[in-house]
Amino acid sequence: MDPMDPAGVSSFLSEDEVAVRDTVRQFIRERFLPNAGRRFESGEHDREFVRELGRLGVLAMHLDGYGFGGASVVQYGLVCAELEAGDSGIRQYASGLPVTAIHKFGSDDQKNRYLPGLATGDLLAAYALTEPDVGSNPVEMRTRARRDGKDWIIDGAKTWITNGHTADVTVVWAVSDDGIRAFLVSKDTPGFTARPIPSLLSMRVSATSELSFDGVRVPEEAELPGVRGRGLSAAFSCLTYARLGILFGAAGAARSCLEAAVDYATTRTQFGKPIGSFQLTQRKLSQMAIQVAQSQLLALHIGRAKDAGTASDSLISMGKVSNAKAALEVARTARSVLGANGISLEYPVMRHLANLEAVNTYEGTEEMHTLIIGRALTGLSAFK
Repeated sequence: MDPMDPAGVSSFLSEDEVAVRDTVRQFIRERFLPNAGRRFESGEHDREFVRELGRLGVLAMHLDGYGFGGASVVQYGLVCAELEAGDSGIRQYASGLPVTAIHKFGSDDQKNRYLPGLATGDLLAAYALTEPDVGSNPVEMRTRARRDGKDWIIDGAKTWITNGHTADVTVVWAVSDDGIRAFLVSKDTPGFTARPIPSLLSMRVSATSELSFDGVRVPEEAELPGVRGRGLSAAFSCLTYARLGILFGAAGAARSCLEAAVDYATTRTQFGKPIGSFQLTQRKLSQMAIQVAQSQLLALHIGRAKDAGTASDSLISMGKVSNAKAALEVARTARSVLGANGISLEYPVMRHLANLEAVNTYEGTEEMHTLIIGRALTGLSAFK
């Protein structure tokens, strides 16, 4: 049994899908994994690495035009799985959450200005929705945008923003007198401050930030026109591909932990034989293999459904909750197989475990996705 593919999911993939997956897998093995532990420990954020991903054509590859690949959901998901098998912090580059917002709701001028550079990795964008006191319920966001002549003035704060202090442009969501608006704010705009959140123990190779807006003035051309009149449904619609990336990515992180555990169990000896020969260890490995297989199969099913136009939001929520939870369980079990070595950055397991604690929370907590599933099952909303 192949720990990278315990259920033989590869047999359900096309030649093109396998080629895309294998190209990214090889890139991660050569370009990222040799220094993965050091990067995590130092919190290294490498813009050149993002450009390399751009040259591979995997940045927001589900989008069309402007240099993007127009890939299928399954191709996009397989790439996310390989990136997160490296580290959850680099998978988020491929999700393209802010890029999707510009592509979906931007004007032609905005698209022409930003999207080509975002496709190559020469530009980097951030998506600012979450606030210090408003996480799971953005209806209560406090960041305000008010008219001043033809300009807009933005005041407020955002937090837990990926790439916030390294981005060239940030998609900022705010409340105006006539509804939710979204604006493109350049990094050098007066009154806009972005700083890294210190002392993080998870997602350390991802630049995570807090943002403040103190009388930030932007021209009316900075507003994303397609958001008008759509409210928060516009913001939520951008999250779909990010959540798809997570459910595929979590399966990739789990697979990496299983690989490490199998390798360790077959080479580490105690009492004169490999620890993988003991029944209790084999039970752990078997359970992990089942969880990885289930996650890979569920991800592929949801990816195919999304490509066919039949994947509901509740199905995607189901995949996100299930695969993030399974990945955490696999990582914890793998840590126990590796014993004390499981907490060393010489191995990937503790790094994945720390990252997956954040993965389980962002783009919707387990609780929020559970209620989405419950609403789909009963027709009754528990959000109010």
